[in-house]
Amino acid sequence: MIISQSSKDPIYQQIADSFRADILEGRLKGGEYLPSIRGLAKELRISVITTMKAYEQLEEEGLITAVQGKGYIINEQNTDMLKEQHMRKVEDALMQAIASAKIAGLSDKELTETLKILLSIREN
Repeated sequence: MIISQSSKDPIYQQIADSFRADILEGRLKGGEYLPSIRGLAKELRISVITTMKAYEQLEEEGLITAVQGKGYIINEQNTDMLKEQHMRKVEDALMQAIASAKIAGLSDKELTETLKILLSIREN
């Protein structure tokens, strides 16, 4: 995990985002334990409170669960739920793109054409 001190995102958010991506993309599986809060804090040279805040955020999202005396375990992921979470990410990114396009003065047609071009590039 790479944490950037110069990022606009707080460190706890970077940690949560990194674990969230690993869980949603299947690199971390249900039933696996996350590193201990203290261990991760030591490894990243950050506060235990910062690490705890990241874990609490993931727990609130239902991605992990605290297990008394053992740490945090990754919850089994429902494929429909995963698809929905990815869809939300896509929608958020597209809404940001639409807002940027509006600021840049692009028409809906120009924005759509740009998306089509980017999709064709990705396919190659």
